[in-house]
Amino acid sequence: MNRIFSGIQPTGFIHIGNYLGALKQWVKLQDQGEAIFCVVDLHALTIDQDPKKYPEQVLNLAIDYLAIGMDPQKSILFVQSQVQEHTELTWIFNTLTPIGELNRMTQYKDKSKQHAENINVGLFDYPVLMAADILLYKADTVPVGEDQVQHVELTRTIARRFNKKYGNTFPEPKPYLTNGARIGGLDGKGKMSKSLNNYVAVFDKPEDIIAKFKKATTDSGKEIRFGKDKPEISNLLTIYMAFTDKDEKTAVAELAGKGYGEFKEILGNTVAEALAPFRVKRQKLEKNPNAVRDILQEGAKRAREIAAATMAEVRDKVGLKI
Repeated sequence: MNRIFSGIQPTGFIHIGNYLGALKQWVKLQDQGEAIFCVVDLHALTIDQDPKKYPEQVLNLAIDYLAIGMDPQKSILFVQSQVQEHTELTWIFNTLTPIGELNRMTQYKDKSKQHAENINVGLFDYPVLMAADILLYKADTVPVGEDQVQHVELTRTIARRFNKKYGNTFPEPKPYLTNGARIGGLDGKGKMSKSLNNYVAVFDKPEDIIAKFKKATTDSGKEIRFGKDKPEISNLLTIYMAFTDKDEKTAVAELAGKGYGEFKEILGNTVAEALAPFRVKRQKLEKNPNAVRDILQEGAKRAREIAAATMAEVRDKVGLKI
């Protein structure tokens, strides 16, 4: 059976770009193989976290997972730090990974610029921990955005290197691009981002969602269509199509003759209505956080069973036994 692995850092709320670009596909992938999804709390320590608030961030992301449709009956859902084999396998992979390969990682270069005051070893070694995350479960498929493909390629390289040196152990996982809908910010300035404050959060109140779309930047002119000369309207159309599951021809024909203001109001109401079931489910989960913790503990137990078997094999092949 195809085994799927992916994870997200608990660095705050999720916006509709995260949902349409990744999490919506995760929910579908649960029915296409053995799915393992993780809150990668160790990865997020590469930037400063408040130890008093961090556990709540981790729990909130798990609640988000469940609210949008992650099903513990279909997939394994757990917190990375609760399975210690992740860090053990990372160390072994570190001994197989040349510094030069990590120096070439695009994300390391980008993150180093963003966090120039805190360029730590964890930030540099992030891709090796990611490789351990994936290979610990011998995953075949890794749902990622385009910015993570380079890391998956490094994972494949590490798997080949280990297999050549110690014997066939790991599959070479393939990236599954989750960019089903490339969503830009509502201000027309690049991608949707928390730092740019140009987002719609998945769990925003309906009135806030509608208000944000009403203020969205639009191009000059009146025609609602796709085009390089109409990037803002094209972005809003992409969001509309993603939330209605309509193709371009149908969506454009449906909106023909409508003004930008009317379109943005329709879009805001459409998104608010589509996200309503997630908000309702999240409110129920928030009232019973211990039930969510139980799901995470059970998921960690199931994950540890797989991880322990992999590490027993690795230790034996590497010679870590007496």
